[in-house]
Amino acid sequence: MEEQLAELFGGMPNEVITMLIAMIPIAELRGAIPWALAAPPYGGGLSWPWAYFYAVIGNFIPIIPILLFIEPVSNWLRRIKFFDKFFDWLFTRTRKKAQKNIERYEALGLALFVAIPLPVTGAWTGALAAFVFGIKFPKAIICILGGILIAGVVVTLASLGVISFLKIFI
Repeated sequence: MEEQLAELFGGMPNEVITMLIAMIPIAELRGAIPWALAAPPYGGGLSWPWAYFYAVIGNFIPIIPILLFIEPVSNWLRRIKFFDKFFDWLFTRTRKKAQKNIERYEALGLALFVAIPLPVTGAWTGALAAFVFGIKFPKAIICILGGILIAGVVVTLASLGVISFLKIFI
């Protein structure tokens, strides 16, 4: 999938493509860092520090607008039946996925939820979870950024094979 996205963004610098891939829900860091580290023509060919840096920046960019506008946008769109059902589904799904971590550990739980680089976790879902669980903007920003930084380290280490190498000793 990341290769098709990179083709779509063709002609742009690899650093920008890395940021754009990281901004996309579901792909986020999990797609951006492996793409950035892969050698051309299959990836960006960036060094690991730059791949990490641009992916983290790209993953964080949409979070502030999401946190600022999710409530007014969802309230406005809920006047339309389709969107009301969509937001009910989205918020119920988010609550179900994040409830165990966030209700138990609150802010730390949000950071850990974002830090786990698995499908249906990440910064986008973390921002929705912060809204659903009523975590205030400043605390949510810090927790989500912390989670993004940790997830970036995990994905970078996994992409470089360090985590697989460490399994030999554990």
